Amino acid sequence: MSQSFAAIILAAGQGTRMKSALPKVLHEVAGLPMLAHVVRAALRAGAGRIVVVVGHGRELVEKELASRFGGAVETVVQHEQKGTGHATRCAMEALVDHVGDVVILAGDVPLLESEAIASLVLAKSAAKKKLSVLTSHLDDPAGYGRILRDAHGHVVGIREHKDASDHERAIKEWNTGVYCVDASFLRESLARLDTKNAQGELYLTDVVAMAAEVGGSASVSWSAESVAGVNDRAQLAELERTMRLRLATHFARMGVTIRDPETCYLGAEVTIEPDAVIEPNVHLRGKTIVRTGARLDTGVVLDDVEVRAGAVVKPYTVAQKSVIGEAAQVGPFSHLRPDSVLGPDVHIGNFVETKKTTLGKGSKANHLAYLGDGIVGEKVNVGAGTIFCNYDGFQKHTTVLEDGCFIGSDSQLIAPITIGKNAYVGTGTTVTKNVPEDALAISRVKQDNKLGYASRLRERMRALAAAAQREKAQQAELERAQMAAELEKAPTE
Repeated sequence: MSQSFAAIILAAGQGTRMKSALPKVLHEVAGLPMLAHVVRAALRAGAGRIVVVVGHGRELVEKELASRFGGAVETVVQHEQKGTGHATRCAMEALVDHVGDVVILAGDVPLLESEAIASLVLAKSAAKKKLSVLTSHLDDPAGYGRILRDAHGHVVGIREHKDASDHERAIKEWNTGVYCVDASFLRESLARLDTKNAQGELYLTDVVAMAAEVGGSASVSWSAESVAGVNDRAQLAELERTMRLRLATHFARMGVTIRDPETCYLGAEVTIEPDAVIEPNVHLRGKTIVRTGARLDTGVVLDDVEVRAGAVVKPYTVAQKSVIGEAAQVGPFSHLRPDSVLGPDVHIGNFVETKKTTLGKGSKANHLAYLGDGIVGEKVNVGAGTIFCNYDGFQKHTTVLEDGCFIGSDSQLIAPITIGKNAYVGTGTTVTKNVPEDALAISRVKQDNKLGYASRLRERMRALAAAAQREKAQQAELERAQMAAELEKAPTE
């Protein structure tokens, strides 16, 4: 792909129909702001420089661009919204020394592929024209500018919908707002723009007619689905669905089993390797990576998680910023909070929660446990009901379980604490001091069986319950009597 062009992305509009305090171009599709999708497409197509025109909500837009792309993207401010021609003029001030092609894009067209941009650049070069324009076709292109062609089929202009005649409005080919223009010609043409149109704005589309005066324009037709823009939340939802299906189809063709693409929710930065299996209703967000042979069952939600080869994530597991090791098993109904790192063959079972804890190879916590701020060695067994008591109200403390130790059910490990290698913690133990290697820790109250006491205890409880019921009935009777007395005192007509 060409690397000689600069890209201008128009992103200054307010987007009032979104009915949002958030700038329109920052609304997300597949986990990324729409503007980020456009920037990524330009970079992949080979843009050497990218200038984004900002206006409404500029601070938020600039912050987002800086956090995602750093110095790879420049911004210029359009202080007044005077049309696409004016916005492009603002951008060209930053490209005053640029020689070569300039690709002009819209910041609210997130489905546009890098291949479309590259095709547009190549078409201009091959035709040796000053300009190339990306077009599309719709049965009803109402609201879009129409592509005007001469008798030979050459593009001679673009007529905005509000300025078009009935004959021109009948044209099905419409302007996508994506152009590739020679920089010198663009500067000259922008200087000639005027506001003699229905909206009183500087139309960038008028540059196409100017190109017709010096040899005409090249054109590339592209899928209407890919060049669809967003004006409201309904259109945003439509594009989200399209992107989701596009991503699922891509991975399926790369060798991933996507059981139901309609219910597979994938973020744009997700990676899935061949022979992974994704069951219905799975959500993969952020920079999640699913390695070869891993299996994600129904209802799994992963955000910035790496699932390594052969791991099985069972239904309704939720995880954030964590690693699930090779051949590990997690779930169902497990919760891996940030910085959980599971080694190979680790088992985390139902209703187990981990946070900032590493578990070594072959370790298990299969039922109802909380492991927070822990370092767990290899082949450790953590019984049901175990709690790492990691927080004292002011600081977090670490629990260390060395290789091979066994933690009995319903144990509380009060951090900071270390349980030595191959040590054993008896069921129901509260551990308050370190346990040496190969030791048994046990702290239980002595059991006392009082023979025949259960029946006496039940009688006492039954008597207490009956007394409570009598008291409740007496209180209700007293309230009724008080109400009756008040009614008798009330004046009558």
